[in-house]
Amino acid sequence: MTQVSDQRALHVPDVLDGERVDAAMARLFGLSRSRAAELVAQGHVLLDGTPPSKSDRVLPGSLLEVSIPSVVDPLEVRPEIVEGIKIIHDDDSIVVIDKPVGVAVHPSPGWGGPTVVGHLAGAGFRIATSGASERQGIVQRLDVGTSGVMVICKSEHAYSRLKNAFRHRTVDKTYHAVVQGHPDPLEGTIDAPIGRHPKADYKFAVMADGRASVTHYETLEAHRFASLLEVHLETGRTHQIRVHMSALKHPCVGDLTYGADPVLAKRFGVERQWLHAVRLGFEHPDTGEQVQYESTYPEDLARALDTIRDAH
Repeated sequence: MTQVSDQRALHVPDVLDGERVDAAMARLFGLSRSRAAELVAQGHVLLDGTPPSKSDRVLPGSLLEVSIPSVVDPLEVRPEIVEGIKIIHDDDSIVVIDKPVGVAVHPSPGWGGPTVVGHLAGAGFRIATSGASERQGIVQRLDVGTSGVMVICKSEHAYSRLKNAFRHRTVDKTYHAVVQGHPDPLEGTIDAPIGRHPKADYKFAVMADGRASVTHYETLEAHRFASLLEVHLETGRTHQIRVHMSALKHPCVGDLTYGADPVLAKRFGVERQWLHAVRLGFEHPDTGEQVQYESTYPEDLARALDTIRDAH
């Protein structure tokens, strides 16, 4: 096993003036309040160079530094039942789940929290052995902060077929996103390569030398402060929708990592990016039948959208 840590540092924006340290960390770094409080208690947080208590208040311009430790063995998947993961469909070839926010798909350096593969192992599912050891059976991923529908392969045949389908872009991946303002045009295609951010290795950005990335969007609802979009992904780059919408100057509401307005997020009660994988369609690897699975909005996103619809 290797001890690793994810080092992050950000200056506190004016809008978080007076917030508790754990609340500010949750907003700035995309952590849960309980995880933030745990890191403070373990001495992994500095506020202007000094270890704070979780109830200390932050000031604008203060430097908040956090070191997120994790004992990572890429060969080890910790079996554990994860509250909130729902099984949408299960057969001999695939299992389709509804992933909640705060759950990673598989173990990775810097992440010590719950995972989809850990849940499936804990729940007794037999998963395909194809793929790297920590992500066997995984043919797609959703960000920790993104909820919604995804498929995992149980048989080697299914893994091979679906991996190929994702590679050849024959899988229908549909998301709903609430973004700030109103994209112009109201529907369109973003074709812009994405690569790792040159100054922050936990972020991505539109880069001339990045990997080809194509996002199609259309506006479903336009409200005073934000718009509900339906988004179809041709490619599946890490953070693709978040990066592309941020590049258009219409970041997902609540996505502070990619430039969202924290005042707007707070007003609408959004504590993570408003982004949800609503639909996944593909050719079933065994039957050849075209199948489609859907996920409804989780409570936090539905409540925020209702607030946005009512805003004047």
